Amino acid sequence: MPRSSSGSAPPYRRIAAEIRRRIEIGELRPGDPVPSARQITREHGVAIATATKVLALLREEGLVLARPGAGTVVAPAPRPRAADRTEPELSRERLVRTAIALADDGGLAAVSMRQIAADLGVATMSLYRHVRGRDELILTMADTVLADAPLPAVRPAGWRPRLELLAHAQWATYRRHRWLPHVISISRPQPMPRGMAHTEWALRATAGLGLDRRLRLHLAVTLMAYVRGIATNLEMRAQAEQDTGLTDEQWIQSHWTAFDRMMSDGRYPALAALNAEGDVELDLDSVFEFGLRTLLDGYAALIEGSGAAR
Repeated sequence: MPRSSSGSAPPYRRIAAEIRRRIEIGELRPGDPVPSARQITREHGVAIATATKVLALLREEGLVLARPGAGTVVAPAPRPRAADRTEPELSRERLVRTAIALADDGGLAAVSMRQIAADLGVATMSLYRHVRGRDELILTMADTVLADAPLPAVRPAGWRPRLELLAHAQWATYRRHRWLPHVISISRPQPMPRGMAHTEWALRATAGLGLDRRLRLHLAVTLMAYVRGIATNLEMRAQAEQDTGLTDEQWIQSHWTAFDRMMSDGRYPALAALNAEGDVELDLDSVFEFGLRTLLDGYAALIEGSGAAR
């Protein structure tokens, strides 16, 4: 007798189908929390990686989204449009701000033209009067959040304070919009006026120092690539915390027995010695600050070694 399609499906798909059914019959309503990865692990006897795939699949289908402080919840249902209802006034600004709010809540995966239209109470096709498609929309979102935090008109004195200010401004923007570093490209610069303003700021910071243009461009791009690289971890950390219900510290504690066993067998003496000396404060902010300070120290050595004036 042939096996049913549900019986032959991978465990994560079977579990996702059960949660999907609960959403469809109204047992789980918009805004209700769905089982966390830890709950799925306990209730279905699967690994945490399988439970995480369940939630990722439901997010891809637009059925759930991540909300800061609330975990993963059922996504709002698209609002039906009455045939005789007057469509609300739609502007490019409203469209972009709605998309930014969706991305801030659930990452770029939560941004779909269908969901934006549902939130605005308009027909999906009406959005295309303001943007050509999702790619243009996401680029506009990125430029808009950069415009929300403009660099100061008065620049501090000295190349190092100027680059420090730029790096901290970018880090703060990435922290507010964790999806942004996944949009910004270093190897393929995008035509974003505010993004170009950041590059202009970095280049002007080293103007008048007698450096050749190749070095100045590498100094500017490397700095921005460093900030973006560290910032790519912000969304992953937030998503992992929402999926597992554990902070970074709690995650480490829950796996500490395994870590301790690995460090005590002699394979990792440096790690074991460091651990024996006590806890070391390590988080993304401290890594960012340490790396920025060290990077700029290297810049100083390059600039001074070139004989350039400070």
